[in-house]
Amino acid sequence: MFLHRLHLNLRCREVRRDLADPYQLHATLCRAFSPEDKRCLPGAFLWRLEPETDASSAPRILIQSREIPDWPRINLSNWLERDPDPAVNLVERLKMDAMRAGQRYRFRLRANPATSKNGKRLGLLKLEDQEAWLLRKGQKQHGFTLPCLTAFDAYEGTEARVDVRISQEQMLRARQHDGNGIRVFSVLFDGTLEVTEPDAFRVALTSGIGHGKALGLGLLSVIPVS
Repeated sequence: MFLHRLHLNLRCREVRRDLADPYQLHATLCRAFSPEDKRCLPGAFLWRLEPETDASSAPRILIQSREIPDWPRINLSNWLERDPDPAVNLVERLKMDAMRAGQRYRFRLRANPATSKNGKRLGLLKLEDQEAWLLRKGQKQHGFTLPCLTAFDAYEGTEARVDVRISQEQMLRARQHDGNGIRVFSVLFDGTLEVTEPDAFRVALTSGIGHGKALGLGLLSVIPVS
């Protein structure tokens, strides 16, 4: 499993087009993961547009993949601001084969916290509902929990809050190749998590969390807490 970082050239018309439509950005990235005459396989990669730009104000994208991509196949002149950063082997960097219950990591995740009602997915707009969604996903499916910053104290009037910060609430809008419009609510989670089931957690790192992966959602990035 490899992690890549790309720096995009805002002076490029195709970059501005892709940044305005995450589905189109995914389609552009797909070229690096499949020959021109074949469709990009589902799950070939996860990606996320980072909130921070680099020193030259270029937008940055993180891509996680099982295979090393062939970036020249994107075949767009000046799409990249500079050469991609060297790929990072995450299996080695994170010592994934040796992960154990109780380990803590700082994490980042852009995701679609939502609930289903009458066959439709509705975004969760309240902070406490978004936190509860992530906690439920971690505990029931993905092998982690969210440590508390404070414990309940009836005398002091404090109560438990998980160590997570939520920002960049936004409605992603995109258009598929058949012209069908897509609207997906998304937020950015940053915080600390604790592994409870290493096997399930490794699957979460590899396959992502939640819906909307073609729109740049679901990539769980972690670094160990020393």
